[in-house]
Amino acid sequence: MCGIVGYTGPREAYPIILKGLKRLEYRGYDSSGVALLNDNKLKVYKKKGKVAELEESVMGVDMHAHIGIGHTRWATHGEPSDRNAHPHQSQSGELAMI
Repeated sequence: MCGIVGYTGPREAYPIILKGLKRLEYRGYDSSGVALLNDNKLKVYKKKGKVAELEESVMGVDMHAHIGIGHTRWATHGEPSDRNAHPHQSQSGELAMI
């Protein structure tokens, strides 16, 4: 099971996605992550544990973006870990997917 949230628009994406992830955490609490697109640069942040752990891990990081996706995970395949958390990013770094 999982929770998925996305945003594109004039406001800052990260706070909106984070709020959505917190609301969807009951659908997956093993790990969470976000992918943000800013100035054609894709940045992915993910963390094993609850959404609060993801939030803490990015404190002080520039999360400026107007486009993003977020995911909470309840592991049904593969152990809970930072690596297995979504979104996954392509080797080129140009694509993130849930």
